[in-house]
Amino acid sequence: MSRLGLQRDLREAAALERRRQRELQRQSRIFNARVRTIGVDKDALDTQVKDRKIQEAAEKARNEELANEMKQNDKIMCMLEERQKNDIRNINKAINEFQKNFQKPETRREFDLSDPQALKKDKPARLSDNDPRCTVSGLQKFMGEDLNYDQRMKFQKEQLREWSLQQQREWKNALADQKFADDLYDKNRIELDQKTMEQQRKEEENRRAVCAATKDFNRTQAAELADRKKMEKHQKMKDDMDEISSLLQGDLLSENPEQAVSSFGRHRVITDRWKGMNQDQLMAIRYSQQQQVLEKLRLKEEERRRDAEWDRQSIQVARAQLVLERHQQRQNQERRRALDNINAKLSQEQKSKNIYLKEEAYSNFPTSQYYAQFNTTSR
Repeated sequence: MSRLGLQRDLREAAALERRRQRELQRQSRIFNARVRTIGVDKDALDTQVKDRKIQEAAEKARNEELANEMKQNDKIMCMLEERQKNDIRNINKAINEFQKNFQKPETRREFDLSDPQALKKDKPARLSDNDPRCTVSGLQKFMGEDLNYDQRMKFQKEQLREWSLQQQREWKNALADQKFADDLYDKNRIELDQKTMEQQRKEEENRRAVCAATKDFNRTQAAELADRKKMEKHQKMKDDMDEISSLLQGDLLSENPEQAVSSFGRHRVITDRWKGMNQDQLMAIRYSQQQQVLEKLRLKEEERRRDAEWDRQSIQVARAQLVLERHQQRQNQERRRALDNINAKLSQEQKSKNIYLKEEAYSNFPTSQYYAQFNTTSR
């Protein structure tokens, strides 16, 4: 517990010391009669502007370097993609050439089963007595009738030799094509590597140039910063001496009450020099507060009265509207009742008139026509 209390005391002491230092710095800026302006610290603003320019220049250089690096990476990626596409294209070309030269459909063992030209190539059962296609099951040639054995064997050997020579020529051509493709691939790869090395060399030169320019800029900024600090130190010493003499001869230490009066009017004060209000000012403030309280109470009373009057008028309007609606309902009921009576009278008169007309029509109507109309109506 004692160690924790000691650490807390040290932190509080450090915080107090920081606040004291900030207050001293603020006083040194405010009480400097030579460079003090109302509301603005020009030297601090100039320093901030210079620091901002330095930061923007460094940020711009860093962004340019990143942009150049991204461009270089994009170029390298494009080169690598182009190389990969060329490799895939060459491999597919070699596969197609190999299939075309060494994997023809005619060389398959079961090609005769799916040959589309089989019917065109087919021959009769026997062309002659020496037809080699005649078998035992065809009953076209019997044992002991093989007269062309020597010629057949010679032809077969010559055919095998031709096939062997053809395969050797195809193999040599395939090897030559493969060698040409490999040489072309190596040549393209060497050219691409040379382009990549040249691009990297240019990038390294650009990076070195940027680094040299950055070093020169930093060196210039460091020299300017050293000169500025030296001038600021000299100016600060001079300002400190002027401030000490001004404080010793000024009104701050003498506590003159006139020093708190602002240049904008006697009703305004300078807060860092103000020593407090007098009794007249306090009484005026208390009187103003009492008047504000009374005014607030008066406004609340007026608002309450206005709300009450509004409620009373709303109730009267609602009552009048209710009376008007009831009166209108009674009038509607009376009109409806009168209309019903008139309709009943008219209906009775109409019925009497219809009965009279029917009786008059029956009295003037012949009997034969009456029976014929009666029969027609019944049918």
